[in-house]
Amino acid sequence: MTTSSTEHPHQPERYDVIVVGGGSAGAVIAARLSEDPDVRVALVEAGGTPPPHEAMPAAVASLQLDPEVDWMFTGDPGGAGKGLTDGRMMVPRGKMLGGSSGLNYMAYVRGHPGDFDGWAADGGKGWSYDDVLPYFEKSEDLAPPDPPEGVVIDEEAHGTGGPLGVSVRAPRTLAAEQFVEAAVAAGIPMGDYNGRDRGGPTGLSSLFQTTTRDGKRSSTFHAFLEPVLDRPNLTVLTHALVERVLLTADGAGPRATGIRYRDAQGATHEIHADREVVVSAGAIGSPQLLLLSGIGPRAELAEVGVECVVDNPHVGKHLKDHLHLPMAFPAPGVALTMTEIAISLGPDALRAPAGPLPADPADDADLPPELAALKAEAERRVMEWATTGKGLASSSLYDAVAFFSTGLGDLHTHDGQIGLLACGYTPEIWQYLFRVDPADYFADPAAALSPDAETVVVLPNPVQPHSEGEVRLASADPTDAPVIDLNYLDDPHDVAVFLAVIRRALEIVDHWPGAGIGPLMVPPALAEAHGHTTGDVPSDALLEDMFRHYALTVYHETSTCRMGSVVDADLRVYGVAGLRVADASVMPTVVSGNTNAAAIMIGEKAAEMIAEDHEVRLATRVG
Repeated sequence: MTTSSTEHPHQPERYDVIVVGGGSAGAVIAARLSEDPDVRVALVEAGGTPPPHEAMPAAVASLQLDPEVDWMFTGDPGGAGKGLTDGRMMVPRGKMLGGSSGLNYMAYVRGHPGDFDGWAADGGKGWSYDDVLPYFEKSEDLAPPDPPEGVVIDEEAHGTGGPLGVSVRAPRTLAAEQFVEAAVAAGIPMGDYNGRDRGGPTGLSSLFQTTTRDGKRSSTFHAFLEPVLDRPNLTVLTHALVERVLLTADGAGPRATGIRYRDAQGATHEIHADREVVVSAGAIGSPQLLLLSGIGPRAELAEVGVECVVDNPHVGKHLKDHLHLPMAFPAPGVALTMTEIAISLGPDALRAPAGPLPADPADDADLPPELAALKAEAERRVMEWATTGKGLASSSLYDAVAFFSTGLGDLHTHDGQIGLLACGYTPEIWQYLFRVDPADYFADPAAALSPDAETVVVLPNPVQPHSEGEVRLASADPTDAPVIDLNYLDDPHDVAVFLAVIRRALEIVDHWPGAGIGPLMVPPALAEAHGHTTGDVPSDALLEDMFRHYALTVYHETSTCRMGSVVDADLRVYGVAGLRVADASVMPTVVSGNTNAAAIMIGEKAAEMIAEDHEVRLATRVG
């Protein structure tokens, strides 16, 4: 049953397993363990149920900076972020059932097989590619591409019939198809980046596989949790901020016996776990909760007045994240305009002050014929999406990708990724979500980002960063945002790889089919500083200046409770009985690609580990 915050006092105090965080991994763990009707599971989530527009892929940008569904953290970008507002990087994190799987751009990317073999070689026994592939397959319900042409699928590496919808969007955008064509012409062949072979150093390119089903977002809430909310042995506590894990001393050391949480009215409650507490609060929230519970570096905890129970210097450290640089190009006849996208979102997206329709729908009765026709077309498109899953509303517009090796190191995997955004977005998205002033980034922002502008954004992204950041407590108050030091580009290796990935992206642009696309839009102040004229080949110094000013997070924070340092290979927290962490924070290092699929896999594997230890009966089992 799902309970609201007002009902919390009436909940039973004891459960077999308590899962903290209903996100990408936590929702999976709670759904799987509650398959056994004799196991009492509590899932505790700081947010609530996702809003209706969360299901519409094209509405993804509207979810960020909404305090109902986004923690709205920011971080110190270290060697990047020089051109961002206040020099701070955005760190969006999902605050709802489904977590960041309800906030992300839905790219379904597992990682390179060599990533997981690297985990296993570094002490992560049981986490090799052959070990984890069945867990990816267990989750997945891959829909056949429609049409099948233009997409390569390694069917032996995919699953069907699982809870998680995975599909290639329909209809396909021209910009995405031409990006893949350009990548192939530049020497990166088409292939299945989720297949057993990611193409060797040359890599491969593809339209994105996405966590969508019938054109709707398939977050872990929709896929795993929503269908089982009526289970009598599953209690979902929403709007419940966990303040700490309760630790009780026994003869062998501390044991996790429950949690203390604060409800929406500010009242505190305690619930207890007879078997385990599982922390699945994400790469920011999980280390924060361990630290608040006294598990972490003794000196740091003392500074904020938290008593240290287990001194572990690694909690919150080793933070990894991906950066990409938005490189904008005029693309007449190729890109999608924001007007076309807005029409596909329905009439509300066309209302004042930004759009041509009246702010109050009650005023629609007096629309002139051209606006009445525009409204009717918007209604037709959004109804088409709602009933068939077709149309632009089914796409986050982050639609195509290439993976490859730069040859500069990390030869067990791919260290380069290049994505494509099929539109230029709006001035408001650049200013508020990206924290980039359009007047600084574009020589003529009114033209480059007008509703009818045709602009594509190519996103070069080094995916094996060597630099590490950290998460620390700002205070002992659980409501205070943690201190997030992202420390990008601290290692010179990352600068060299970034330059190499950008050069490869420019090669793809040079091979664009048809009439091609226009020249790179270089921020005017940087162009002047480097003597760059539109159409020139940019120098390494200019490109480095660009990414040090304007590179953006790809929202892929990992490794802050990593295996081998904070948890063992079974995800048990060192020094504390009855406590595990299971989410992206346990990755020994970040995968070479978008991280959500691997976080879901971690949830699947963790559920089976817990079931094995406590004789929980699962409906299906890999191990």
